[in-house]
Amino acid sequence: MSKHNYKKLSESLQEQIKADLDAGRLNPHRCEDAAVIRRNMDWDKNSLLRPAFVRDVEKIIHLPYYNRYTDKTQVFSLYKNDDISRRGLHVQLVSRIARNIGRLLGLNLDLIEAIALGHDLGHTPFGHAGEKFLSELLEKETGRAFNHNVQSARILDKLFARNVSLQCLDGVLCHNGEFEMKEYRPEFGKTFDDFDRSVELCYTDGGAAIKTMVPMTLEGCVVRICDMVAYLGKDRQDATTTKLIDQGRSFTTSSIGDTNAQIINNITVDIVENSYGKDHLLLSENVYNDLKTAKKENYAIIYDSAEVSENYEIMREMFGEVYYKLLEDLRTENAKSPIFKHHLDFIENQNKFYKPQSAYNLEEPNQIVTDYMASMTDDYFIELHKHIVPDSKYKLEYVSYFSVANVVSV
Repeated sequence: MSKHNYKKLSESLQEQIKADLDAGRLNPHRCEDAAVIRRNMDWDKNSLLRPAFVRDVEKIIHLPYYNRYTDKTQVFSLYKNDDISRRGLHVQLVSRIARNIGRLLGLNLDLIEAIALGHDLGHTPFGHAGEKFLSELLEKETGRAFNHNVQSARILDKLFARNVSLQCLDGVLCHNGEFEMKEYRPEFGKTFDDFDRSVELCYTDGGAAIKTMVPMTLEGCVVRICDMVAYLGKDRQDATTTKLIDQGRSFTTSSIGDTNAQIINNITVDIVENSYGKDHLLLSENVYNDLKTAKKENYAIIYDSAEVSENYEIMREMFGEVYYKLLEDLRTENAKSPIFKHHLDFIENQNKFYKPQSAYNLEEPNQIVTDYMASMTDDYFIELHKHIVPDSKYKLEYVSYFSVANVVSV
């Protein structure tokens, strides 16, 4: 696709959107602030200063774990390179793309922002590789799976008990950007009972539920698809920065393009063109097929490459060493261990002004260890491993700022 070949909204739709905006007409299927549902409806009251989902946004960005996005890598871990994406940038990109689509579709932008900024709070260090290793350990010990989207919802609903709205929690839970769909029809009318059942199912059904879950709001559906839109092209940029792929590398997707800017623009246009005024989101057949192809190409060329996965076996061993040492410390009540000083005490201190549903320190030990490890940044994990397993034969080395692999071509 030509670098100048960017799709545009049809003239007729542009006129319709402008007319609706001028008249103040919004999507009748949007989630209104008045529809907010919380576990404790008496705790947070909507106000002109802090509307319902603005409260959720502020709860999320002031959460301590939000800071940790900064040192959680997306795909390319172990690079000392400030031009490679961290998860903090990813959630901002998801928010920006989703808000732009939501504005054109007449949706609730505050709810979109809350879901987008909170959707990856539960991600492990070292991206999806870390997620896989942690899930293997949890399943071995308890038979329950770990998934970052479930963990993100758990952080907002359980660990920090901030009384976040059901609409936001549901959007976070159902966001998983690994499973594309042509049509996203919200499951309107969900309750907290539905949410709790879905959470439990994600732990116990081997991940099948995550593939089929759809948010209860159009806003959540927009975030879910924008998670993919935000990472497809950006990961290609990072792959170019690390010299995994050549600067001029072409992919085969003609409808959505092959660069980050083309992918964002052309999928945005397609969603708006096919979804405006509807109670669901719809992709055209060509764009849906290209989206699937783009993901397959990213996996073949980037995610499954030897360069990306070369340290995975070392990481897996280190995850196991950290997991079982922390589990031992927890069960023997070793109060000097970081799992007490940096995690349990930290959670207790953060919740002293709030109302947790239950005492966190009484939860199942494997779950507490999993919560702690999922919360870690890449650097923290490496330092912790050195600290609690000092005699380990395993270690991870960063690619230096001044390595040949980190020299950016001009």
